[in-house]
Amino acid sequence: MSEIQPIVMPKWGLAMEEGALTSWLVQGGAEIEKGQEIAEIETSKLANVFESPASGNLRRLVAREGDVLPVGALLAVLAPATVSDADIDTFVASFVVEAPADAGGAGGPAERKLERDGRTLAYKAAGLENSATPVVLIHGFGGDSDNWLFNIDELAKSRPVYAVDLPGHGKSTKTLSTGDLSELSRAVADLVDEIGAQKFHLVGHSLGAAVALQILRDWPERVASIVGIAPAGLGERINAQFIDGFIAAEKRKDIKATLQLLVGDPELVSAQMIEGVQRYKRLEAAKEALRAIADKNLPSGRQTANFRDLVAEGRTPILILWGARDAILDPEAARGLPSTVKVVLFDDAGHMPHLEAASKANEAMARHLEAADALSQPGR
Repeated sequence: MSEIQPIVMPKWGLAMEEGALTSWLVQGGAEIEKGQEIAEIETSKLANVFESPASGNLRRLVAREGDVLPVGALLAVLAPATVSDADIDTFVASFVVEAPADAGGAGGPAERKLERDGRTLAYKAAGLENSATPVVLIHGFGGDSDNWLFNIDELAKSRPVYAVDLPGHGKSTKTLSTGDLSELSRAVADLVDEIGAQKFHLVGHSLGAAVALQILRDWPERVASIVGIAPAGLGERINAQFIDGFIAAEKRKDIKATLQLLVGDPELVSAQMIEGVQRYKRLEAAKEALRAIADKNLPSGRQTANFRDLVAEGRTPILILWGARDAILDPEAARGLPSTVKVVLFDDAGHMPHLEAASKANEAMARHLEAADALSQPGR
């Protein structure tokens, strides 16, 4: 039965233990290509399309729409027409779900903590066996390191990747001194000092992009390049309805309505995503941390930091990814930047193109990081 290829529930990041198959995008018997979108799967963070890991004849759809299955569970079977239905029946009946590799194994994300000045900074690490310039992923307002669910493993194929929980977020300490960009950027600087990186790339989403640009301003010699995803720090306004709504919302329906502002397609917001936000906001001092950060950086729908002049200097390679349907930060803010700044617009995405259009975003980021590494080589 070596000609039979299983298609299994993928593992998108450390936090994913199971997924819900919400719909098939192909029919049994179809010839499919590697990379073709074949199903929609809902995870704890967002619904996303699943691309086939192989090409072949889709002989059997095993999982049914609506099934909630563990990572590694059998979804479908690829096999040539020469394989009998009886052999496929036997394969399906004897299929054993393999446990995913232990966290922290080669290339596998591992949860870690940095203790500094009596406070905890939580982060995830992956790809540590690679020698290329490391990249630090910085989430946005109200997020956490799991916001990189669809990105961290792909980026870690070629370089070390660190995804941080900013102070006040995720599993990091919730108590803040000020909540301003200096405090947030200092925490990221502590992390890169801890890992011993003399040079590093920064990928920041929304407020996380402003944190990245603050680091570039304060430690320019350390930053190899920047990717700003729907970046704060380039315009004047931000959607106050989202900021205030995210802080205030407690009921499920209010949280859902607020989260739907983040994406181009409101149906992408998963039930697990809503529950995750509810759990986070029940943590002691979480709401107070959000309010402190909002008051310092995003008061009354304004952005207090503007890095356009810094970006215009063109001393560091910068890539900007933005969703054309962003309802939080206006992508028009990317206009008027120098030609040295590459801007990629995703037509159908909202404020989270790295999740909504993960494959394309990953490809764009990987190309940017590789090009920036090449520029930094001696003799260039």
